Amino acid sequence: MKHPLATTLILSCLSLLAGGSAYAYPGMQQATKPIESTVDLINVLPKTYPIKPVAFNDVDGKAIDFSHYKGKVIMVNMWATWCPPCVRELPAIERLATKFKAEDFALLPISIDAEGKQQVQSFLNTLGMAGFNSYYDPEQNLGQVFPLDTIPATFILDQDGQLIAFVRSFVDWDDAKAVSLIQGFIDKGREKSN
Repeated sequence: MKHPLATTLILSCLSLLAGGSAYAYPGMQQATKPIESTVDLINVLPKTYPIKPVAFNDVDGKAIDFSHYKGKVIMVNMWATWCPPCVRELPAIERLATKFKAEDFALLPISIDAEGKQQVQSFLNTLGMAGFNSYYDPEQNLGQVFPLDTIPATFILDQDGQLIAFVRSFVDWDDAKAVSLIQGFIDKGREKSN
């Protein structure tokens, strides 16, 4: 059973998002479709949007950017330990990644926690997720290309590293619609390259 306060909080956040007037990407304002599932909150852009390479850190502290994953559909999930809906998404996004071949799909959960790996790894250990592979952006450099005023936020890039979809809300990534959506992006990229 869902806690009534959690449902109220999520609905409040969604109404704030819907009422905002600042749009970061073309097509962001097109959120008028009926919502039957949290996957329906994902905005698929009418055309791709270029994303410049901005560095973030891997688990070893090495700077990387999205160009390291060229040729794959990339799901960037911005999260933090202090964000309950973010933490709630983590197990489901980890399960989602197992549904696709590593050569087709890259999951990049990126923590914006100020203390980086030290804070995040101990937190993940307490959740029983010691093997969860998080990336880190404690300085929030990715704010140069993604609006980070609301998290969780997920940004999906195509095989060329261009933004094709995003959602700035909690999503149930265990929903079969999420698998279909990602597979559709993978298939579309394959068709484009043939």
